[in-house]
Amino acid sequence: MIRKTMTIENFEGLQSRPAALLVQVAGKYTSTIWIEQGSKRVNAKSIMGVLSLRLVRGDEFQIVARGDDEKQAVAALTRLVETGSAE
Repeated sequence: MIRKTMTIENFEGLQSRPAALLVQVAGKYTSTIWIEQGSKRVNAKSIMGVLSLRLVRGDEFQIVARGDDEKQAVAALTRLVETGSAE
C-alpha cells in the first residue's frame, strides 16, 4: 500500500473538471485507490465520492493505493494534482 499526502494548489480546487480528470486517471489502474481527508475516505474512481470531499485550494488530502500497479497510479495522480496533466 502506498500513501501520498498532497495539497490542492489550483484555483478551482478539486471540483467539476479537475475531479473528473482525477476519476478518469484513477480508472485506468487496477489498484484500489482512495482519496482521504481527515476521517473521510472515498473511492478515487467515483466522481460523486471525489466531489463529496469539496476540496478547495490549500486543502491537504492523501492518495492511498493498493494493488499491482499502485506505484504507477500514485505517480500519475500526483502529476495530475501538481501539474494538471497525468502525462
